Amino acid sequence: MTADRRTGPFRQGRRCSRPGPAGLPGPVAGRRRPVVLEWSLMYVSPMPRPREFDPDAVLNQAMLRFWERGYRATSIEDLVKATGVKPGSIYSAFPGGKHALFVKSLERYSKLVVPQKLGRLEAPGASVAEVRGYFDGLVRDLLSPEGRQGCLLVNTAIENAAEDDAAAAVVRGHLARLERCMTHALENAARRDEVRDSLDPGGTAKLLVATCQGLMVVGKANPDEAVLRAIVDNAFTALS
Repeated sequence: MTADRRTGPFRQGRRCSRPGPAGLPGPVAGRRRPVVLEWSLMYVSPMPRPREFDPDAVLNQAMLRFWERGYRATSIEDLVKATGVKPGSIYSAFPGGKHALFVKSLERYSKLVVPQKLGRLEAPGASVAEVRGYFDGLVRDLLSPEGRQGCLLVNTAIENAAEDDAAAAVVRGHLARLERCMTHALENAARRDEVRDSLDPGGTAKLLVATCQGLMVVGKANPDEAVLRAIVDNAFTALS
């Protein structure tokens, strides 16, 4: 088929003696008008279908599944089962499919779960007591069955952050947030003479952030309270 024959009806129109579709007038005798052929319907954009699910609820369920099983061990079939949403709808709502849903789940974890873990450490007046409270909370979590799952962001750092730039960016954002909280608390402590005079708040905050990440890794493999508390106690000797 040549280009003229293929596009002719749309460019020039052609005579048509058939009546128009129901509700539309037929052609006026002697006039030309474009005729839409059946095969041209493929160029018509369909009306978007309304979403039949709550994206936030889907993210919550996906987050829990990734938290429980990790990224690689979680399949699209697992996500369909957990969320009750069909694969096509997942890909439509989250372009990029499983990976896009994973990154969004990390962001949701950072928004919903992390503030609960940080607690008063994010308060303007936080000091050494709040830093210690954060570590004690980690130990309690690691000694519980649910806590053995660890932190989704720490798990991600271990599993695939080295090869996944988008996931690594979320993890880095979390670590930076934790470091800011620690630094601010130690600066408050220095002003209140709660730590040694020579303490570097920024450098010590980096040490404590690394310690709490290591603590969670150790706790997943060896949830022994004496071991975990010894790690925390020794880390805090750097403050005095």
